[in-house]
This record gives sequence, C-alpha cells and structure tokens, in this order.
Amino acid sequence: MSKKIEKILILSTDFITINLSLILFFYLRVETGWFALISRPDFLLPMIVLYIYWLVIFTIVGMYRTWFALSRFDELSTLFKSSFVGIFILLFLIMYDDFTRGASTSFGFYIFIYWGLFLSLVGAGRLTIRSIQRSLLINGIGRRNAVIVGFNTKSQELHNTIKKHRALGIDIVAYISVMNENLDKVHNGVRVIGTVNELEKIIIDLSIRNVIISLERHHEETLLEVISKCEGKNVEIKIVPDLYDIISGQVRTSQIYGMPLIDIMPELMPVWEIKIKRLMDVVLSFLLIFITSPFLIITAILIKIESKGPVFYKQQRSGLNGKIFKIYKFRSMIQDAEKHTGPVWSTKGDPRITKFGRFMRKVRIDEIPQAINILRGDMSFVGPRPERPFFVEKLSQEIPLYKRRLKVRPGVTGWAQVKHKYDESIEDVRVKLRYDLFYIENMSLRMDFKILFRTIFVVLFGKGHFN
Repeated sequence: MSKKIEKILILSTDFITINLSLILFFYLRVETGWFALISRPDFLLPMIVLYIYWLVIFTIVGMYRTWFALSRFDELSTLFKSSFVGIFILLFLIMYDDFTRGASTSFGFYIFIYWGLFLSLVGAGRLTIRSIQRSLLINGIGRRNAVIVGFNTKSQELHNTIKKHRALGIDIVAYISVMNENLDKVHNGVRVIGTVNELEKIIIDLSIRNVIISLERHHEETLLEVISKCEGKNVEIKIVPDLYDIISGQVRTSQIYGMPLIDIMPELMPVWEIKIKRLMDVVLSFLLIFITSPFLIITAILIKIESKGPVFYKQQRSGLNGKIFKIYKFRSMIQDAEKHTGPVWSTKGDPRITKFGRFMRKVRIDEIPQAINILRGDMSFVGPRPERPFFVEKLSQEIPLYKRRLKVRPGVTGWAQVKHKYDESIEDVRVKLRYDLFYIENMSLRMDFKILFRTIFVVLFGKGHFN
C-alpha cells in the first residue's frame, strides 16, 4: 500500500467515524428521550466544527504520519491520549460557556458519553484499516525493499527481527559492507553484495526504499558518507543506536518490536504545514513592515547621521539547497568593514560596530529588513541562520553534516539563536549546528511557534544572538 493511499484511507475512515460518533451521540441525546432537553440542539454546524477540531488535534500529535512498525496497541494508545486532551479542552470550553451564561453545567457529564462513542468508533475504524494493511503486507502487497549497511552482530539481530515479523512490510534484499573482507558473506540467505562506495547504484538497481545503518563504533565518517549518498534518492534512513550523538543529539525515534531505530531525514513537515508556514511568513512580514514603518524611517535617518555609507547592508548568503541570495539588514558597522580583513566573524566588543549599531543589534532592529527576504521567498521567520558562501564551503570541510542546514529555508531566528551566542569560533559553530540539526529533524508549526515565543523572550531580556 503506497503512502498516498494509506493516508487517504486513514483520513476517510476518520471522517466517517468521527462524524458517526457525533450522529450516534445526537441520536442518544435527542431521539431516545433519555436526557432532558430544553430545546432541540443544532446538529450540522457542530458536526463540521468538531470534525475540523479533531482533524487539527490528530495532525498535531502525528496521527497522520506514514505508518512504520506501529503496533495496534500503540495506535490505540496514541488515540486515547490525544482524544483525552481534546475532550478535556472541549469540557473546559463548554463549562466556561455555561458559567458565563449562567446555564446549567450538566452537559459536562454528557460529553464523556460522546468520548466513549468517539473512542470506540474511531479506534475500531483505525484498527480495521491497520489490520487490512498488515494483511496486505504479509501477503506481499505494498512491501518495500531494504538494505542494511554494516555486517555485524547488531545488523544480523535486526535482520532476524524483521524477517520474523512480516507485517512490517520490509524485505532485506542485501547487505552493504564497510570492509571488503565481508563481501559475499551471507546471513538469512541475504548476501553482502557491495561496499558503501556502491550504495547509490545499489539503491537504484534494487529499488531500495529503506536504508538501515548498523555500524560499529568509530565509523563516523562512514555514517556521514552513507547519509550523503542517500540524499535525493527517495529513501528512508534509519540508524541502529550507538552513533546517535553524531547526528544531532536529539532526533525522533521509531522501533521494531522493541529494537529502537533513529530516523534521519524523515518527512517531518507535511506539505500542508509547509504551505501554512509560507502563508504565515508572508502575512507576518507585511504586518511587521507596516507596524514598524515609523521606526524604520527614524532608524534610517539615525544611521545616515552617525556614519557614512548606505542605510542597508547587503551581503550574499547561502539559502535553500545552496541557492545564493542577498540578505538585507540595517547597517550596524562602519562602511566597508571587511575591506582590509576579508570575511571574518563579528566578535564581542567588535570595534567595527557603530554606537547606534550596537543598540540596533541589542534590540534586533537591524534584522527587520529581512522581512523583504521573507516576502521574496529567500528566507522564513524560523530556520537555521543563513551563512555566507565562503564560510559554508570552509565549515563544510571542517564539520561533517554542515551542509545539511541547506536542506531547509533559512530563517531570521532559529533554535540555535535562542539557545546560543554569536559565532566567534569554530566551536560555537559546532554547538549551533547541533541545535540546527535538532530543528531540521523536528521541524513543525508547533516548533516554529515555540521558537518565535522564545525569540520574543530573548529580545526582551537580551539573551541569545543572531548574526
């Protein structure tokens, strides 16, 4: 079963069962006469509103992500927890509304009857779909080819688990070896057919959809090489833990019957969230420019009064997928600050920064013109800060995975900016990279809101930095 069909089926099933639970509740409450009613309640509008409400909650908690190794118990557990929160919010809103109108709060009890119907019907619908899906996978429909990178005890144990549980829908078709001495070795009838150097060709030739990395310690460079070779190949990458800290220190995990796996570069932000994120960027940019326009004019005048040079500072930065663009900022340094030094990082107490420039940096006024970059699509409000091409090339040679920051649109603020200070050394860059990779692996609208609120805190109390 393809991901698209899977999502359509789950969405359709939820649509039917969510609305059916309300229909049954409406029937029990109105038609049976079991409950005393002052007046006959409306029905259609609440049904539409409630469906959208549950759709949003299910999306936020990840109930529409592609299924992988998720047991039916896990499915029901997630449904219970998310619906519990949803029902609690509904109960609070209803009781608050009753209180403000001076009405009876008896309906607060009835909502738990609705919750019971909701859990039973939505749970039954999802279990039905998952059972059908498991049956299809077991019978060979919708299965995915996978390779294991590494030939060792861990990889063989994982292979045994996958082979034992056909409902996972994964077929291990080959091993990829790190060392030539393991070539042609066999486990469970599957042969080591090549080395990491041949991975790209193997992915294409064998129609691989899952790459599972199971390396011994001290193979950091091999891990990075494998990830690099998988980019753009439409494969899911999972790592058997041990080299966890090398990637980012904090990433989402899944599991195969008790064996944990780390997801690398999963599709964490669905298309609809990307579109909403872009819409929010455009709307907020217009609002920011409109609201701050008087201050922007005053700022421009003060910059011209204090020092010679243009009001705006334009500089080349590397954006999404390495695309070069010009970033706009209010000039906070003297004119031609890097004329005699070449590209260098700003340091604490940098003498090139003007007096008013120091104030602008402290309250972040110098960053406001980047709203123009956001409107043009070069940047987003939230994302890894864009770096100059010179430093991107330099840092990517010194720090593995640095270019992975270019896989998302850069931002005015980011997780690294609210957690760490200005880049003054290569160690600062290494620390910030960990935060950037954490954001990339966990990016969502919820994460963006969290960063925006923390950015407001940073600006108000003068902690954290941008560059």
